[in-house]
Amino acid sequence: MLHLPNEVFASIYGRPPSQGPPLPPRQGSQPISTSDRPPQSGGQPYTPPGADPQLYYWFQAVDTDKNGTLTTEELQKALINGDWSPFNIETVRLMMNMFDTDNSGTINYSEFVGLWRYIEDWKKCFQKFDADGSGTINFQELKTALKTFGYNLSDNFISVLLKKYDKYGRGDVTFDNFVQSCVTIKTLTDSFRRYDTDNDGWILINYEQFLELVINNR
Repeated sequence: MLHLPNEVFASIYGRPPSQGPPLPPRQGSQPISTSDRPPQSGGQPYTPPGADPQLYYWFQAVDTDKNGTLTTEELQKALINGDWSPFNIETVRLMMNMFDTDNSGTINYSEFVGLWRYIEDWKKCFQKFDADGSGTINFQELKTALKTFGYNLSDNFISVLLKKYDKYGRGDVTFDNFVQSCVTIKTLTDSFRRYDTDNDGWILINYEQFLELVINNR
């Protein structure tokens, strides 16, 4: 039997969060770089009708084999943190899976647009919770973010989460790992709720159901 602690249960099932984590995709936003890096000038390629010229230029620039789609490795080159470090490859794969709607294993331009808008939403979210403007999220900022999303988790668990995603061992997380940690919490909670049919914060599952839950969230 797996149990969702009472304080988490009350938050998730009892009252709505003041703000949820960004959800893919969102219509109407204009894509921007996660680092505010301006696009390179000159030599703009042909832009298809209706496409955002700046974003299409970026897509073409990272499509190194010019086949019209991006691999995980190519996509990673298009995504950078505020400190100019590349995105964690696991975060890139996570977003690739979310936006690869045709299950091709690559991202075409249309899928890339949705992904970029999703990142824009996360960037605004990150900046809101980065209270000290350090460009990273520390323990208290992560706790505040998760609580705002509706997850009243213990300090001990947040410490475990921070340690898991603190790639530099500094006691904080960069933008990419902040996204990955929050998406992971939401995904696992959603999986838990699918089994918690009476919404009491408890589930009873057998061994194969447990394996299925884990495999579906890897």
